[in-house]
Amino acid sequence: MFEEDLKVYHLFISHNGEGDEEYLTFIQRLIEAPDFEWEDHGLPGENRPQEIRTQIEPAEIVVILTGLYSRHHDLIQAQVKIAQELENPIILIRPYGMEEVPGDLEEIADGVVGWNRVCIVEMIQESINE
Repeated sequence: MFEEDLKVYHLFISHNGEGDEEYLTFIQRLIEAPDFEWEDHGLPGENRPQEIRTQIEPAEIVVILTGLYSRHHDLIQAQVKIAQELENPIILIRPYGMEEVPGDLEEIADGVVGWNRVCIVEMIQESINE
C-alpha cells in the first residue's frame, strides 16, 4: 500500500499526564502497527475540562485505557462525558493482561479490545467506518 493512500485516523487517547507507562505502551503499539497512520489529539497534562474538549473535538474516536480508570477515575469520567456529549465513538482497551473492564464504561462503549495491535487497529477502523 502506498503511503499517500493511507487514511490518517484522528484519535483521542485517554491520559492522565506525561510519562504514564500504560499510555506510553499503548502509543508504542500503535507506532508499530503497519499501514496504520494516526494522530493522537490528546495532550497529556492538559486536563481541565475545556482543554479536554478541545482535544476531543477533532478526534474521530476516543480510546479509553481502562487501566487508568481506577487510578484517575474523575479524569477518565470527564473524558468519557465529553466524548459522549460530542457523540464520538468510544472504544475501551482492557487493562493489560486482564479480561474485565469497569461495567459502567462497558455499557457506553462501542467496543472493547485487548492489547493485540491488530485487534486494536481493526476496532478503531470498524468503529470509525460504521
